[in-house]
Amino acid sequence: MKRSVISLGAGLLAASLALTACGTRGGGETGEPGTGGGGDTKTVKIGVISPLSGDLSALGLGIQHSVELAAKQANESGEFEGWNIEVEPADDEGKPEVGKNAATQLASDPEVIGVVGTLNSSTAESVQPVLSSAGIAMVSPANTNPTLTRGADPENAPKRSYPGYFRTCTTDSIQGPFAARYLFEKAGIKEVATIHDKKTYGQGLVNAFTAEFEKLGGKIVAAETINPDDDKYTAVLSSVKPKNPKAIYYGGEFPQAAPLSQQAKAAGLEIPVMGGDGIYSPEFIKLAGKTSTGDLATSVGAPISKLEAGKKFTDAYEAENYPEPYEAYGAYAYDAATAIIEAMKVSLADAEDAESAREATIEALGSVKFSGITGEVGFDEYGDNTTRVLTTYEVKDGEWTDVFTEEFE
Repeated sequence: MKRSVISLGAGLLAASLALTACGTRGGGETGEPGTGGGGDTKTVKIGVISPLSGDLSALGLGIQHSVELAAKQANESGEFEGWNIEVEPADDEGKPEVGKNAATQLASDPEVIGVVGTLNSSTAESVQPVLSSAGIAMVSPANTNPTLTRGADPENAPKRSYPGYFRTCTTDSIQGPFAARYLFEKAGIKEVATIHDKKTYGQGLVNAFTAEFEKLGGKIVAAETINPDDDKYTAVLSSVKPKNPKAIYYGGEFPQAAPLSQQAKAAGLEIPVMGGDGIYSPEFIKLAGKTSTGDLATSVGAPISKLEAGKKFTDAYEAENYPEPYEAYGAYAYDAATAIIEAMKVSLADAEDAESAREATIEALGSVKFSGITGEVGFDEYGDNTTRVLTTYEVKDGEWTDVFTEEFE
């Protein structure tokens, strides 16, 4: 397993302050002593479980590096004298069974106190029980399926299954309806075809979208699925085209959404393809090419480029010269790591070692509140982020451009 070691002292300034002084990558990468404290130090690790290889590695590596940035700045702040923070990445390849193995490996390391991840909701379903049994906190920057925090019947009988699970992003039950309202009320589109990839994230997103769109008075003219292992969608598009939709709402991620968009236009469906944060990536535009112009995506939070803290984050990230961009979930991963580190201020105060502080970290996370890169971060009784701001983006001139931001009510 690849391991990133950052041992520069320890601790964390408030997010708004920690980002004001960032240099280039230094001693932490090689494990040299840093500037925060001296003498004997103890190690505490934050694990990262995300796709570090495969089709979704662009998103997963952005998560990893953003956690590394948060840990580096925490170490440099010197707030926890006597502790060094290390980041331990584990590749889940975007697959539930691989994610379970990654969680098992991290759980067996007594120095791991918390984990940032996963990217995929379906992978989280496999990871949650493993980390929970070890008393390890998990904070996801990207999982959006409502059942992960609120149980099998999240709307009618919410019940928290894993007290150590939290997330900094919002859920499909909010993101899907937000997209439906945008298409119906802002874009004036009343007839939509839905397509999803049969996975937990995609199906949940489409279900939430459909319920709200029909509630508003819109019509779902076709409801189709694809096999995520396929790259040709001729049969599905041939079924959709005669229904004359004015948009396609896709539940899934960019590796499938991009060729779907490209093939839809080639088939004569000159309509926007809209998806959730799983397609909000520059990789979608690269793969779909010029035909992606006019396509839409929603993502949690306001555009970080328009937030003061967001600008500091992007500048700090670029200054570190990470080989991959922070991508769609970088800021949320940074805030997820910050939440764990804020909890560590409480749990490590009198701890002899990281393992003995695991349960205390989970308890402290429930009370964490801070101004993060993505906005105010805090968790409700189920572990969901209390902030519900979302943004719609449109592909214009070869890049994602924000067109509408609002707090969902």
